[in-house]
Parts: sequence; structure tokens; C-alpha cells
Amino acid sequence: MPVTTVDGSDGPEFSGPSIGDFFPPAIFFEGNEFFQIDRIMLLRLVIAGLLILMFWLGTRRMSIVPGRFQGTIEMALDFVRINIAEDLLGKVDGKRFLPLLTTIFFLVLFLNLTGIVPGINIAGTSVIGLPLVLAAASYLAFVYAGLRKHPVAFFRNALFPPGVPWPLYIIVTPIELVSMFVLRPVTLTLRLLMNMVVGHLLLVLFFSASAFFMVDLGGWWILAGVGTQAFGIVFTFFEILVSLLQAYVFTLLTAVYLQLALADEH
Repeated sequence: MPVTTVDGSDGPEFSGPSIGDFFPPAIFFEGNEFFQIDRIMLLRLVIAGLLILMFWLGTRRMSIVPGRFQGTIEMALDFVRINIAEDLLGKVDGKRFLPLLTTIFFLVLFLNLTGIVPGINIAGTSVIGLPLVLAAASYLAFVYAGLRKHPVAFFRNALFPPGVPWPLYIIVTPIELVSMFVLRPVTLTLRLLMNMVVGHLLLVLFFSASAFFMVDLGGWWILAGVGTQAFGIVFTFFEILVSLLQAYVFTLLTAVYLQLALADEH
């Protein structure tokens, strides 16, 4: 967006965020048709490694009276165990699926938060690959839990709900098929993806506009830059809240789907 100066000439041009931010050039294996590592993929690998290291260090030497680091790790793990896994699935099934729920929660949370880290400025969940993989894991766990608990009745009761007059199955069965086995993984993927995409675009817009007003234009435009900078700071804290909520909602919905698969009605 060029700005016209007083003498009619074109001034500095504003360059805002674009969809190209989510498709950076390859760093490793450039030109490989099937596998390339770009900045976002490298970020995912680094965060996964840091999470493994953090939980290993926090739990390798457990003591009855925990230190600060062990206590912090235990509190984080207990949040998922008590408030999500056991609350929805009970102690037995909650323990069975706790590794999956814990992995989803902390991986989504930490990769969401990279979107506000200076120098990174993009969430590892803002490209569809990872949200899709996590949604697929959630979906497969749902099907596995249902088939393990109700080998015969799981698909039958899911597609042909008991108590429905048989002529209505012509309408009900396709709806149940799409709702249960198509929309669930799709909505899990898109809910997380779109929140992180929009958050990145807004943050980059605010802060790049601030730099444009303050550095490139100067003068009275600095006041506008102060305003966009303030909006950027406020929205950064809002993005932290969104990151927490999206990790919680994704994990919670996975637990809800598992609960539905394990329900005795099946």
C-alpha cells in the first residue's frame, strides 16, 4: 500500500501479512518432492524434543517432597489427568488414554504459544499438517475405544440408533455417518487451524503497521503507530488465552469422543 506524500510522490510501501507466511522456503531436503523441512516443520521438531526433555528431567528422579521443577511438572500433568481424563472417563479408562490426552494437550499448547515468541512469530499449529495428524489420532482412538468396548454394536448403534422407527434410518443413518465419522475430525482440525492462522495474521498486521507508521512515515503518523502497537500488545495477551483454550478444547473434545465410544449405550 503506497502512501502519497505532500509533493505527490509515492512514499514508503506497507507490506502486511500474507498467506505466504505459512509456506516458508525449505531449509533441509529442498527439492524433495515428498519430504522437506522448512521453518515451521523444524519448529515442530524442536518443540517436540523440548517437551520430551522437559518431562524426562521433571520425572526422572521423583521424590516424595518435590522440588519446584518436579512440582510444576506434576501440577501440569495433574491438570490433564484430573480435570480432563478422570473427570470424563473415570480412573480406569482415564489412565488408559492419559498418554494420548497429555501428548495432545501439551503439544498443542506449546506449539500455539510459539506464535507470540519474538523471532518465531508463527504457531506450529497454523499449518494444516499437524492439526490434521492430531485430529486423525483423536479419531482413531475414538474408533479403537468403541470397537474394543463394543466389538459388534459400535458401528451398528452409531449408524442405526436404537429406538428410531426403521423407515427413518434412510434419513438418520447418512446424517449419523457424516456427523460422527466425517465432521468430527474435520471440525477438530479446522477449529485449531483457523484460530492460529487468524491470530498470526492479526499480530503481524498490528506490529508491522506500528513499524511502518513509526519508522517509515514518522511525523504525526507515530501517533497511529502507538495505537497499533497498543492493540498488538493487548492482542498478544488475548492470543495467549486463545492458545490455552484451544489446547484445552482439543483435548477435552477428544476425551468427550472417547467417553461416547465407551458409553454402555453402544
